[in-house]
Amino acid sequence: MFTEYMMRLKINNKVNTFMKNFSYSLSSNLISMVISTLVLLIVPKLIGVEDYGYWQLYLFYTSYVGFLHFGWNDGIYLRYGGKEYNELNKKLFFSQFWMMGILQILMGIVIIALSYIFSSDSNRLYVLIMTSIYMLMVNIRYMLVYILLGTNRIKEYAQLTLIERILFCCLILLFLFGGVRQYKLLIVADLIGKLVSLMYAMYCCRDIVFMKITNFYISLRETYENVCVGIKLMFANTANMLIIGVFQFGIERTWSISTFGIVSLTLTISNLIMTFINAVGIIMFPVLRRTNKERLPGIYTTMRNFLMVPLTGLLIVFYPLKFILSVWLPEYNDSFMYMSIIFPMFIFEGKIALLINTYLKTLRKEKLMLAVNLGSVILSIILAIMFTTLLKNLTLITVSIVLALAFRSVLAEVFLSKILNISVYKDIILELTMSLIFILISWFVNSLLGVIVYIVVYGLYLLIKKRDIRNTFDNVKQLVVG
Repeated sequence: MFTEYMMRLKINNKVNTFMKNFSYSLSSNLISMVISTLVLLIVPKLIGVEDYGYWQLYLFYTSYVGFLHFGWNDGIYLRYGGKEYNELNKKLFFSQFWMMGILQILMGIVIIALSYIFSSDSNRLYVLIMTSIYMLMVNIRYMLVYILLGTNRIKEYAQLTLIERILFCCLILLFLFGGVRQYKLLIVADLIGKLVSLMYAMYCCRDIVFMKITNFYISLRETYENVCVGIKLMFANTANMLIIGVFQFGIERTWSISTFGIVSLTLTISNLIMTFINAVGIIMFPVLRRTNKERLPGIYTTMRNFLMVPLTGLLIVFYPLKFILSVWLPEYNDSFMYMSIIFPMFIFEGKIALLINTYLKTLRKEKLMLAVNLGSVILSIILAIMFTTLLKNLTLITVSIVLALAFRSVLAEVFLSKILNISVYKDIILELTMSLIFILISWFVNSLLGVIVYIVVYGLYLLIKKRDIRNTFDNVKQLVVG
């Protein structure tokens, strides 16, 4: 009787912890999404198309600065994910943190020097210099963020995320409504938010960051092990971004900075929905690391249905969203034409971010992640060269973005399903079919009829998935019982 009571107590504690972490992560990401939506709506409305293009160029460059910690942070996340914070060797992490800081300062100096040598465009030079400052703050902050995430301190992670986004939003609104119409001050606002967020992360991990200098030592072996473990994941993540990045680079080099900004706006809109997915993905890794591996296949099937059924239905949001944005931002109407093609990308990106990559990291299959992502990058490069250099067709480029992401998602899931010994082919075909139908309807039917047709198709999809949906609700508690 006592043993049964203790087991129930243990399960309830795990459920409560999971739900608390989920609520922290979800609330911070929801607020971040609201702020991102406000910025998305206000910034392009109040600044010129060219200035918005340079703002998007800054966001594009900064998305790759994680490459310059060479997998160091990723190695820490993989090696120590699932441990308790109090179990960590604080002196070791103190040395690791300040070694990372020194490396990033040196890398920043190199980037700034090379920018002055090779960049003749003053706007691009400014963007590159600000990118190097961003790199310094974000890469050392992410070491602390990964420590918090890996040790399940989700509340602190959520708080520092909120601090950054709220401060950034307030500064953006202050600048814009104060009459500022330059992208440069938007970048300054972003960097101030990152700096304050870094300072709070240092406070959360103050027993790691602030020690006597006598505790510092050059921990090369620890660094080597972290880099060796993390570099495969880092390359996999970088390759993941390059799948879209090569298309953006091709657009930026072939067309004007204004066209680059227009297409990037469309990508930003589609990526907003990823905020919901990341809220769950953030807490899933430490949970799965502590879960019996025999239960992973069943949890995967449950989570897959729990995610993909709502995401497929979320495509309906496109129709009212397109109408609102076309009224609010009429000068970007060309962008919304391409949004109908790009919008389904969150289905494939969401499955990769929450399910596939989380599982591959849990199973320590970083090499497989890297191989799949590199294969997808090669496909992206081929398509980008064909449609930016040879044919110069912007419509085919947007189609290629979705093709490359779908290819990566299908390939990775097929490999993962073999590892887990489960069958996913029927669901993959269903999701590809739903995405294709959505693209065709939204491209060719520009009226209320398109909404009705897709709702009918989605209803048929739910009928096909009826049994899976019922099983998912029955099994959802498996996610939080260890």
